[in-house]
Amino acid sequence: PRTATQDAYARLTPLTETNKMTLLPTPSAESTLMPFVDPAFATAVCRYDLTQGPLKLQAPVSQPYTAVSFYTRRDVAYYAINDRAAGRRTIELDLMTAEQRAQVQDDEEVTAADRLIVTSPTTTGLIILRAFAPEPGAIPLARGVLNTATCTVTPE
Repeated sequence: PRTATQDAYARLTPLTETNKMTLLPTPSAESTLMPFVDPAFATAVCRYDLTQGPLKLQAPVSQPYTAVSFYTRRDVAYYAINDRAAGRRTIELDLMTAEQRAQVQDDEEVTAADRLIVTSPTTTGLIILRAFAPEPGAIPLARGVLNTATCTVTPE
């Protein structure tokens, strides 16, 4: 991945804004943004840059299955969570660097269940959000769920 000029980050840069969730087009046999994309999943991506501050991710879950994966700028996966592990109707978490995490005050009243903090090994990368559609007619519903997801910079 370090020598590839058209890695996932490079391919997604022209289609996405930094620190904003973007719904990707539905793949087809004629055109697809990434190789080997499963057409049974709707996909959204947030291309993040943590130099502006920590990021807050909020993603509602679809009925069948929803997953969030985190990647460094060089396509190294470092964290993933799905709707079953989140145990809620919304996946909510804070993404920050180790330095930003060290600045967060440990509050005894805020438990790990209340606030999930993910530490990114790099300041830039990708968050991939995927929702499963068990049949082709359910793709618009899955895309609608992903369209309401957000990733926004939070003040430090």
